[in-house]
Amino acid sequence: MPNSESPGKAQSGPRCAAIVGSYGSGKTTLLESLLHAAGAIPRRGSVKDGATVGDASAEARSHGMSTELNFAHCSFLGETWHLIDAPGSVELLELSYQALLVADVVVVVTEPNLDRLAILAPLFKFMDSHNIPHVVYVNKMDKSDLRARDLMAGLQEVSEKPLVLRQVPIRDGEAVTGFVDLVSERAYAYREGQPSDLIEMPDEMRDREGEARQELLESLADFDDDLLEQLLEDKVPATQEVYQQLAADLRQDLIVPVFLGSAERENGVTRLWKALRHEAPEASTTAKRLSLEGKGSYLASVLATQHHPHTGKLSMARVWRGPLAEGANVVGERLSGLYRVMGGETEKLARAESGDLVALGRRDNLATGALFDEANITYPDVLKPESPEPVYAVAVEPENRQDEVKLTAGLAKLAEEDPSISSIMREDTGQLLLRGQGEVHLKLAVERLKNKFNVAVRTDRPQTGYKETIRRSADHHSRYKRQSGGHGQFADIKIRIKPRERGSGFQFSDSVVGGSVPRNYIPAVESGVRESLVRGPLGFQVVDLEVELYDGQHHSVDSSDQAFKICGRQAITDALVECDPVLLEPIHLVTISVPQSFTNRIHGLISSRRGQILGFDGKAGWTGWDDHQAYMPESELQDLIIELRSLTQGTAYFTAVFDHLQELQGRLADQVVQARQAAQ
Repeated sequence: MPNSESPGKAQSGPRCAAIVGSYGSGKTTLLESLLHAAGAIPRRGSVKDGATVGDASAEARSHGMSTELNFAHCSFLGETWHLIDAPGSVELLELSYQALLVADVVVVVTEPNLDRLAILAPLFKFMDSHNIPHVVYVNKMDKSDLRARDLMAGLQEVSEKPLVLRQVPIRDGEAVTGFVDLVSERAYAYREGQPSDLIEMPDEMRDREGEARQELLESLADFDDDLLEQLLEDKVPATQEVYQQLAADLRQDLIVPVFLGSAERENGVTRLWKALRHEAPEASTTAKRLSLEGKGSYLASVLATQHHPHTGKLSMARVWRGPLAEGANVVGERLSGLYRVMGGETEKLARAESGDLVALGRRDNLATGALFDEANITYPDVLKPESPEPVYAVAVEPENRQDEVKLTAGLAKLAEEDPSISSIMREDTGQLLLRGQGEVHLKLAVERLKNKFNVAVRTDRPQTGYKETIRRSADHHSRYKRQSGGHGQFADIKIRIKPRERGSGFQFSDSVVGGSVPRNYIPAVESGVRESLVRGPLGFQVVDLEVELYDGQHHSVDSSDQAFKICGRQAITDALVECDPVLLEPIHLVTISVPQSFTNRIHGLISSRRGQILGFDGKAGWTGWDDHQAYMPESELQDLIIELRSLTQGTAYFTAVFDHLQELQGRLADQVVQARQAAQ
């Protein structure tokens, strides 16, 4: 295609484009095609064969999918570009968000499949709310008979900003063989692996092209009074003027241009490249959008942190003001490693210019989201996407007990790479939980622990935090007496046990008079009581009860703190059996966010998991989405996200907060108690 189809522009400094989209949409293939079209690689690699620039990690090759941010660079028509290929799995969205924030422009890759568009809603919502310029590349058009009009209507449902179709497909039967550019009004025939050929516009395309071009111009006229006036006077605006308006609107994130093609065949890739070159904002514009400020000769921010077995920690950084040179001062530390990254390969650099995306070696004082110059490191909110709440967890323990320290360090590094991963020691079950966004997410985390940090772990299903309480009061008399030569052990107490209101916890009191139990021994009784409540007759921690010490006896020689502590423990163990113990299960307040078309399925899902539906309402700020609230047992939440995504094509998600404990009786309670007893 001749360069004259787009307006000329001055040479730009290095720019950055992020490539995002749903799993299977062809993002990594598009990265390969962009690199090949720019002459950065001699031929396109295949995702199926594991031979792409992106997806170089062991986990990516094993799963046949992007599992982390992939970085590449190239030069197109003399201008430097940095490309970031983000994972497509909905479970890895946090990584995509990190890349989106610092990109000058985002390419959203999607398939021409109306049923798969809803999964893009969170991405579009994030870009719209952060005013990130973005375009859409509809991939696999060579395999689709979907009308462009229907495709645009489906995409508009997930975008707050107006979509602008830039091309209409030329078809030969059901096959797409080329396109008509709606600005230049030129027609092109696809050639596999090469730029398209300029051809005469087919006669049958003229009416459709004219109609689509008018829609494009009317969309642009919403943001330009001069263009609107020309349309009202039936004047045809100059092609150069249309291109300039498209560029201005994209840079302000007012519109979303939509391009068509096939990354596998490199169809439409050169056209996409030229649109990015002429219309995407420069790094200085992005820095201004983010309000990034700093003193000194350079300013940069960390968009990702990666740990590699051989090179150690790499901080991927965008340089907003340069140059940033080898040996530069970074808050009192000398920069001794500056690299350019191309897939799994690194190349040593002497300096990086404004707009460059580089890797900094072993910067322990820098974390993801850091904005830094010579003197300061800050963490502005604009560089930190809000991490989603965990929705899936597994219990982990090292296969080798000697690796417990390595496991702790490995988990910290995982969280440094991916803030949506966290770990927590759960006191009520004694399990170390690895938490994240889904089953695949945590499988990848476990594989990274082994591949990167040399820690093999066993995983198990998290235990539910069951508790137990009592439903009846009781008085109990307990005596502890031991005589084995010398001083013996003696303690005698009388206690009264009463149930308390649910959620009120444990309370200990004493009403001893006359010194039958000396005051100095009462804390020992309480200590023994508390120890015994850790495990009640059903096998779980006992809660919501009151224990009153009201009488007892002591021996002037044989009584001791230890004796009264043991007596208190013994008293509770024996007495609880008489108090009608009952199992309590934790109930969470769950909010499920889902497109409205799946509402009926969600209600059925909640009911099937013993949930109590509280109601639903429109999701604030999300057109066509609902928030459903329900009380659900903790035991039903472990794999909820798996079924939820299965029912909603991967779109829905939920948050859960502990709300209260509720009695559990009957067959389910019996099963829980039997399982507990078998495990102990």
